[in-house]
Amino acid sequence: MVGQPREEGRMSVVLGNPYAWLLVPLVVFAGWKLPALALHRPLRAAALFLWILILSDPQIPRIGAGMDLWVLVDRSRSAESRIEPLLAEWEGLLAANRGANDRLFVVDYAESPLLRENTAERNYPSEMSRSGTRSGLAVEFALARMQRDRAARLLVLTDGQSTDPLDRLPSVLQEREVPLDYRLLPQPGGVDYQIAELRVPQRVLPGAGFLVSFDVDGTLDGEVPYTVQRDGKSVGSGAAQVINGSASVQLTDRLVQPGIARYVVEIFPAEDSVVENNKAEAWVEVAGRGSVLLVTAYPDDPVARLLRSQGMTVDVVNEPRTLDSGHLAGRTVLMLNNVAAQDLPPAFAEAVEFAVTHQGVGLMMGGGRQSFGAGGFFETGIGELLPVSMEMRQDQRKLAVAMAIVLDRSGSMGAGVDGTLTKMDLANDGVVKAIELLGAQDAVAVYAVDSSAHVIAPLSQLGADRGELVKTVRGIQSMGGGIFVYTGLKAAWDELEKVTSGQKHIVLFADAQDAEEPGEYMALLKEITDAGATVSAIGLGSDTDVDAAFLRDIALRGNGRVFFNADAAALPQLFAQETVTLARSAFLDEPTPLSGTSGWLEMAARPLDWLPAVDGYNLSYLKPGATAAAITTDEESAPLVAFWQRGAGRTAAITFPVSGDHSEAVRGWSQYGDLVQSVVRWIAAEDLPPGISLRTRRQGDVMDVELFYDVEWGRKFINTVPQLSTASGRDEPATHTWERLAPGSYFARIPVLPDVPMSGAVNIGDVALPFGPVVRSSHDEWTIMPQRITDLSKLSTASGGRELADFSQAWERPPARSLRSLLPYLLPIFLVIFIAEALVTRLRAGMQ
Repeated sequence: MVGQPREEGRMSVVLGNPYAWLLVPLVVFAGWKLPALALHRPLRAAALFLWILILSDPQIPRIGAGMDLWVLVDRSRSAESRIEPLLAEWEGLLAANRGANDRLFVVDYAESPLLRENTAERNYPSEMSRSGTRSGLAVEFALARMQRDRAARLLVLTDGQSTDPLDRLPSVLQEREVPLDYRLLPQPGGVDYQIAELRVPQRVLPGAGFLVSFDVDGTLDGEVPYTVQRDGKSVGSGAAQVINGSASVQLTDRLVQPGIARYVVEIFPAEDSVVENNKAEAWVEVAGRGSVLLVTAYPDDPVARLLRSQGMTVDVVNEPRTLDSGHLAGRTVLMLNNVAAQDLPPAFAEAVEFAVTHQGVGLMMGGGRQSFGAGGFFETGIGELLPVSMEMRQDQRKLAVAMAIVLDRSGSMGAGVDGTLTKMDLANDGVVKAIELLGAQDAVAVYAVDSSAHVIAPLSQLGADRGELVKTVRGIQSMGGGIFVYTGLKAAWDELEKVTSGQKHIVLFADAQDAEEPGEYMALLKEITDAGATVSAIGLGSDTDVDAAFLRDIALRGNGRVFFNADAAALPQLFAQETVTLARSAFLDEPTPLSGTSGWLEMAARPLDWLPAVDGYNLSYLKPGATAAAITTDEESAPLVAFWQRGAGRTAAITFPVSGDHSEAVRGWSQYGDLVQSVVRWIAAEDLPPGISLRTRRQGDVMDVELFYDVEWGRKFINTVPQLSTASGRDEPATHTWERLAPGSYFARIPVLPDVPMSGAVNIGDVALPFGPVVRSSHDEWTIMPQRITDLSKLSTASGGRELADFSQAWERPPARSLRSLLPYLLPIFLVIFIAEALVTRLRAGMQ
């Protein structure tokens, strides 16, 4: 129905004290009976009139004519198919009923709100996530942009399934005097089954049994098959009997190892109109403060036996590629024992930095041929946490290096990264980094490859021409096509084969989604390795990409290393790791005398009788601010045991092997156990002091964090506010602001991204209270919960709004409860008239 434009209301004056006007007849009577008062004089009469008006406290509405209508349009995936056919008609009705002084604003929202610049433009940008219905955020977004001097209403067009809580909005809308109306979309038709709720405890003790329960709702009674998986393995299956529209399923489980377990429940109805709500997931943390996560290259690592004999809980991982951020949950110590950086998944390696600096997890690295610089930890996040550095110094070089770099310049490398650089630019930066790290005696050749190999720089010693070569490399451009791998490797080897001495190495860089032309690569790599040369591969992408297995096989057959990273910005770092690993004596396998230092007593209660020598060690250098507990006795005085504090956590390095090859002397040492357990106990996080606790709870797409503390902690917080930080995926850690809702508690509400684990911590000086990781599934968006519609209805009623059936009522002006007093304007006028009257009276008296 198309209505007529509304007639605007007129501004009215409200008297705060109307009884003041009872003085008017008294003043008239006094002026009549007492002529000496001269109340007939214009200025005196005006002053009396104004004074009575002031006493009556006149007020006017704070808002002027016209109204602003803010329409919030749900553009989430779950609402998309139902709202699109109706949107043009609904918005047309709203525009037709608008008054002359009214204004219409439209906000499209899903995971994020976006104000339309043109109300007729209905395209929600594809780069905006539709995996949530954040109605609460959209309301706050609109409120922040409203003009306070204009009447306003909110109208939400939605399916009513808000994935963020609305509990904090009623008081805000009431204070702003903005009613919230809503119009629900038609309910989806057909038979639908869904997992209404999956319930698991957020945290359990190791070995304690607990319930995994979930509800299955359906529009038709019947049998619905289900499966329950924990970390990808089945722990239950069966059929839920839906009766009267609902079924409840319960299973018991028990977790022993500290960390995080991921539960996924899925149903398989025979008939279903919405399949997106057939899966739900939840994570359970197994409390394990005091536990050690030992990531090791050795299946029967003696370090594990040693620490267990000391009463510590040790979880051993021999397959580093299986690690994720959940493995760090509840840990006290992470120990990397002769594990290469390339074997750690990027997501796990990135999570380590936050776990140490914010959550207080201790980090320890043991030596070996796959550790420190030899393991590719130079210029990595984990390397930055360690108390030793792994830079390359010219006096610790191997034989001269002859390196050929085969560089992908296919069409995919022309893609932009941050608006100013392309993938090709960052790959060029990686080659430049390698050139800068090599010495003057080293030789480099650079090839840019698409469907053929193009010589950018023929093999030549760097010498004094390094600057010119860097300039040439930075000019490499993406030229289209794909990368012909065999052609590039063959061109590089044809050049390196001529070198008669030194170490020969090829670095292949390629897009892991677009590495073409394997050719006779196996035979070529055998020829290369038979000649003593090596080949490494750097893949732009993940290790699951279509050509990742091909690149991995090249590195394996080439006796080299393989790196994968989907972040093009990390390419310079990967080239740096590869160059340093290749070109320096990172691991020295000769017996080396050592001596202890006084620094040991900062870590342990009693001194050690150090063994005479170690069988080998990773050459490194003590960082400024770190402490060495043992050093070599040669001219290097290289650190063998070092430690320091990093944020909330502590880290340590034992640069000689404590397991496997070159550890015989150490393991035969009588105080071997004292060394390892003393270092582990020092870096382990201390027990949480009493009087403080943390509670977390996820509600849809937000996490509520509450910090409770007693009087003693309250005194500390006078000068120190607890810091709340979170890390999600590859984003930089974020710091959040607390609210003080009551004495003895802080509160914060944090958004949770779909399908991205979020870890967090509260830091108070050296004390860390970790939580997470927490994961929100993108399937949550499709779950239909009647309570969500009830919450929206309650919010609307509390604000003075209603469910809107007729769009012509959308422009109904809300009653103005906030009034502006006119006293600030009337008092100055009264004073001017009063002073003028006094002056006139004095002048008349002076003239008589």
